[in-house]
Amino acid sequence: MLFSRLQKLTEFKSFLCLLMLAVPAVTLADPPADKKQVKAAREILLAELAEDESVEDVEQSEPLRKARKAPAPAVDAAPESPKPKPAPTPKPKKVAPNIDLKDVAPAPTPEPPADPGSQKSPDNEDQETRDAAEEATPNAATEPQEQPIPEPEAKEPPRAKNLALLGSEVLPGTSTRLGWSSGIQIAGLSQPTPVLVVNGANAGPTLCLTSTIHGDELNGIEIIRQTMYDLDPEKLSGSVVGIPIVNLPGFEQGSRYLPDRRDLNRHFPGSRDGSLADRIAYSLFENIIRHCDMLVDIHTGSLKRTNLPQLRADMNNPTVAEFTRGFDRMAVVHSSGSPGMLRTAAVNAGIRAVTLEAGESHRIQEHQIDAGVNSLTSLMEKQGMISRMFVWGDPEPVYYDSAWVRANYGGILFSKVELGAKVSKGQVLGHIADPITNAQYPINASSDGRIIGMAVDQVVMAGFAAYHIGTKAKVPGE
Repeated sequence: MLFSRLQKLTEFKSFLCLLMLAVPAVTLADPPADKKQVKAAREILLAELAEDESVEDVEQSEPLRKARKAPAPAVDAAPESPKPKPAPTPKPKKVAPNIDLKDVAPAPTPEPPADPGSQKSPDNEDQETRDAAEEATPNAATEPQEQPIPEPEAKEPPRAKNLALLGSEVLPGTSTRLGWSSGIQIAGLSQPTPVLVVNGANAGPTLCLTSTIHGDELNGIEIIRQTMYDLDPEKLSGSVVGIPIVNLPGFEQGSRYLPDRRDLNRHFPGSRDGSLADRIAYSLFENIIRHCDMLVDIHTGSLKRTNLPQLRADMNNPTVAEFTRGFDRMAVVHSSGSPGMLRTAAVNAGIRAVTLEAGESHRIQEHQIDAGVNSLTSLMEKQGMISRMFVWGDPEPVYYDSAWVRANYGGILFSKVELGAKVSKGQVLGHIADPITNAQYPINASSDGRIIGMAVDQVVMAGFAAYHIGTKAKVPGE
């Protein structure tokens, strides 16, 4: 048995030797042009031998994979260049319907077709060209006459382009309503937030107006409605985007906060995969705010406090300080802003932004609304977006420094001053009455200035911020 195995092994080795000797003999006998084929055949043979030994080794061996390629043809041919992949066709956006914001929105209508009478045939164009040439050629029999110098024509403002927003195209000279959804609600119960858009017929900046980031602040809703519904798209340069109710869940519940008990105005610019507040802030900022050049975020006082109509702006930022000059009869309070505020995130993104404070929460106050509408209209006029005749009021001073006067005792607050009143240091602003002991505790002004914010009469505890005093100051750099 052992002898027969050795004999077979010897015969197999002899066969291999004869096979290896035969390959160089063919190589020497064949013309030089076949050397590549022989070399390739030898590589294939060695690869097959290795594969017979271990299939797993071949699968994990990159050089052996290359050796199994088919031999190259003898005739050199230019390799075929890979065909370029066709560029993906962008999905066309739907055209937003042109509606009058004062009326109920009608059903969307298609874009009107082009007037066929405005298109000229080539024959008509040639005839008109010949007629014009004949009129321009002077007649030799006619004496030359002096031509009057034409007066320079007034340049027409550049026409606006389509405004792409929220998956729609808003045509120039139109106004419409769109819907923004942050995608955080139950799909079957989701309710989009209305977005008002007026795209002017002429080119210009994009102004964004936001309100009710806190769900209990109502004055801003009416300020945006009155401001935007009075715009004529044909006479507007630029576009205005208004979101009257940002925090729709809070508005429906009459709550300042979101359903997760967070303050939305502390989470901008937001995060795609953060908390509920982060996701809402991210969706609003990426889908709407980044499309704007200017932002006015409208608020009111909180926790039973009221504010004189005023702007909150970072006056250390020259661009923002210049932006505040467009608001008529509006006091400006210097505030650098806190991280997470919409105004702060917008300024960091290169958008000119301020906060407009007007009135108190849970109320609709006509005087505060009129002041806000007047200031926004003034801003658009200063930015060249509209042209109107204004009776400009006296410019308000900038209250660069401000401080709250707090109650030192608990009880019922009774104020003696009104919002906007000028006060002097030590003046009695109001007093607190203890309903049990009948003790009276006065609250005195901490400095000269003006009341730019105050608490309404209510029950307060020690440490409650009662009066906000602004002190007159100059804009940095003046």
